[in-house]
Amino acid sequence: MEWGHIGKVYKVQVSGRDMGIQVDTKFGEIESAIIYAPFDRALDTLIDNNYSPISLSQNAHLRICLGKETSVSGSDNWVREGVLYFPKGKPKLVRNSSILRSAKDATISHYNNREFHPASDQIEKALENSIDLPKKEIKIPTNRFNSNAFTVYAFGGEKEAKAYGDFLRKSGIKEMFFYILDKSYVDRKAKPFERQVLFGKIGYIWSDLSGCYRTLDHDFRLRGVKWAPKAPSQKKQLIKKPNNQSQLQ
Repeated sequence: MEWGHIGKVYKVQVSGRDMGIQVDTKFGEIESAIIYAPFDRALDTLIDNNYSPISLSQNAHLRICLGKETSVSGSDNWVREGVLYFPKGKPKLVRNSSILRSAKDATISHYNNREFHPASDQIEKALENSIDLPKKEIKIPTNRFNSNAFTVYAFGGEKEAKAYGDFLRKSGIKEMFFYILDKSYVDRKAKPFERQVLFGKIGYIWSDLSGCYRTLDHDFRLRGVKWAPKAPSQKKQLIKKPNNQSQLQ
């Protein structure tokens, strides 16, 4: 398969602001774009333009295919995963954060310097696809991604985890950090709260993930992905486009 860069910028109006969606990647049937805005507005704009927030596994795959010296690899961005923190308990990495369903409330909470506390039914739903995390930051050697439960889950399977680990190692990165909040801070809270996962850029000798940032109200990058339309002669090869709404349930 071949990648093509299309460098096309679309402009839409959201809440009175001029929001630019930059389509920076097109590969086969996959098209990816970024928007730089507060999280709630960025998410609304992506969905209005038929994008879904990208997952860690999708984002890692794009990096492998495009290489290190691209915007996909050289920039941080929010992904669809989140970290649920439980006072006196273990944090959880969840595939679909509750923030995706309550982006405005979460963004306002961060603007007011408060945590976002999902409702009990949102927590239950998020935990259906999740994995335990330790109570402190994780450091995983890139040559062990396919044997580490966290990286296997995060990147979509043993084969996929190994591929991303190999890619990082060839880029000069020997280990990846996943930063989580200090246990003493979490244990002081009265009820569970959630933070969105940030997929760190690939630096000179480092790369990381973070579930620490309380900055959804800031202008920042959210990456989206969708199935791009094919020419009429290629329509038989199309994969059915995902339903954005169903992916956020």
